[in-house]
Amino acid sequence: MTTKSICVYCGSRNGSNPVFSETVKSFGQAIAERGWRLVYGSGDIGLMGEVANSAQSVGGETFGVIPQHLVDREIAKTDLSRYVVTETMHERKKVMFMNADMIAVLPGGAGTLDEFFEVFTWAQLELHTKPIVILNIADYWTPLINLIHHIVKNDFADTSLLDMVSICSDVTEAIQILSKA
Repeated sequence: MTTKSICVYCGSRNGSNPVFSETVKSFGQAIAERGWRLVYGSGDIGLMGEVANSAQSVGGETFGVIPQHLVDREIAKTDLSRYVVTETMHERKKVMFMNADMIAVLPGGAGTLDEFFEVFTWAQLELHTKPIVILNIADYWTPLINLIHHIVKNDFADTSLLDMVSICSDVTEAIQILSKA
């Protein structure tokens, strides 16, 4: 049996609400406790660092991917099970996606949105069927969820778009959904 890998998109900052860090730490531990490999952006700061450190704290396997121009800016975490430096952001996203069986979106900024919308669009175009989970910690992603519904309501996408992502309010729910994948 091969190890499942989960690509986690999240911020290189911790955000303003302490519950973001607390939940991300719980998520990282839950990933590792299930024997899943964490695939993420290789930062050692913000929520990225929190998810990796928490997975490692319980013996989890970690796979970090970072473009060269962010190695210093995001303080690359190099003590991972596997550490890859790419030339570009595009290559980073491709390597992360290709090495994951499922995707989780945690709080983050523009980069997290970019990563989410790319895999979300690919799902819509039937380029993959990997499960995508949005962990809506403290309603952080509610505006995004409302936007997706707005797109469907205004007939810029079929209602099937709503089925391409699972919205979860806590770690337990997210892990349950991903465990079925």
